[in-house]
This record gives sequence, C-alpha cells and structure tokens, in this order.
Amino acid sequence: MTDWRDRIFCEDALAGLARIPDGVIDVIIADPPYGLGKDYGNDSDKLDADAYLQWMEQWIDAAIPKLKANGSFYIFLTWRYSPEVFVMLKKRMTMLNEIVWDRRVPSMGGGTRKFSSVHDTIGFFAKAKDYYFDLDAVRIPYDAETKKARSRSIFVGAKWLEMGYNPKDVWSVSRLHKEHRERADHPTQKPLEIIERMLKASCPPGGVVLDPFMGSGTTAAAAKRCGRHFVGFELNAEYCDLIEKRLAALTPAIEENVASPSEDLGKVSEEI
Repeated sequence: MTDWRDRIFCEDALAGLARIPDGVIDVIIADPPYGLGKDYGNDSDKLDADAYLQWMEQWIDAAIPKLKANGSFYIFLTWRYSPEVFVMLKKRMTMLNEIVWDRRVPSMGGGTRKFSSVHDTIGFFAKAKDYYFDLDAVRIPYDAETKKARSRSIFVGAKWLEMGYNPKDVWSVSRLHKEHRERADHPTQKPLEIIERMLKASCPPGGVVLDPFMGSGTTAAAAKRCGRHFVGFELNAEYCDLIEKRLAALTPAIEENVASPSEDLGKVSEEI
C-alpha cells in the first residue's frame, strides 16, 4: 500500500508492520511495554519473563527490515530487561550508546530494601557504519560566560565553541507530571524534548520515523513539529483517539514550530 505515511494504525504492531515496505524507514523509536504489569487497557504488559522476551524478539525481527540501510533504532527499556534486549539487538545491529534518561524524580518515598530507581535506559543502535547522524542539529549551546572564558586565540572560530557541545549519554529531563502542559491521559508518556532530539539527530528532514507502540502519540507530534513523516501502531482504541486529537490541536502551529528548534535538553525542563 502507498498511503501508510503520516498515519496511526489502531492495531497490533506485529500485524501492522506488514503494511510497511522493507527499507523505507529512517529511524525506529520504540517505547514498548516494560514488562511491569501496567494497565494500558489490555494485557500487553502482563506477560511473564520468558513470554515477554519472546514477544520482544518477534516484533524486533519484524521491525528491523523496515529500516533503510543507513537507518537507526532507539528503544526505551528499564534495567529489568535491558541486558537481555541489548544482547538480542547486538546480534542484529551495532550498538552505539546506552543512554540514561534521568527522570528527575524528587527525593521522596521509594523502597526501603534497595536503592530507588529513577531512570529509564535507552538503547541506540545502527544498521551500518554509515548510519545517518546529524550532530550539529542537536548540539547544546554554550552560555555567554563559558564562551568568554574560551577567548584565547586557539579557540576563536572553533565550531564546537560557536555551535555548542555534543550531548552526553545522560539526559536529565523531567518526567511529565499530571499538571505538566504536555501531559495526556497516558501512564508512560515520554517528553517531546527527548523524542525531538532523537529525530533531529537520526532522521533527515522529510524522513520517516516508525513508532511500533504509539501510546500518547509523542513521536507523531514530534515528527510534525520537526518536519518529519511518521507511521505507527497503537493497540488501544482510546489512545488512538487521543493521538488524533493531539495531532489536530497541533496542526495550526506546525509551520511555526518546524522552523524553530525545540527546547534544548541541556536546559532544565519546566516543572510545575
């Protein structure tokens, strides 16, 4: 079929991936259920460990062929299954980074028999050595004081000083609290800041991002804001409706947002 771009299909990813031709996707951004037993309106997150890992392998093997030869793959996980899934993916692709998302959880509560978990793990993988990656699009600008301190002649005109530095592999971005302006009615919604960084770095303007588990539609919203195309799948019909409404509300501001960069991940996220 030819009309799969810029669409959210309300169906299971394993079935829906057959809609997508092989070799047409620039980047996959996947936020699958974590195997924690969360309620997504179905039993998708209630598998035991063996069944969960088997399912992960199934959809990963169905998704990877959709990537272009220079495509890449980001996957959100937690410490519980990231070791097994990373080994699984390393047999199929080249691992570039393990990114730690520091969710900026307040120092309150938590368990008393172990350390509190306050981060998610993101795996970044590439299909080939010549994978697409635009560092300049995601550099974090230095502040005026830092630039002034690097005023010696050897630094004058240095690209890294003028354009900013390479983001590190620890991304400190607040989770979306219930009162946050971005928050939709979804238990594990990811911030636009994070997804927009992935898109700007790993998907060329006009390229296509695939999200097998759309959830609240953050990937689709980020793609529209950044001038990229998207395609994705979501099993829960209520979330599909949520995504459509979110995208409809975003449409009037698209032209303005595409031309302007999103808020840098190097800055502290707004917390309400």
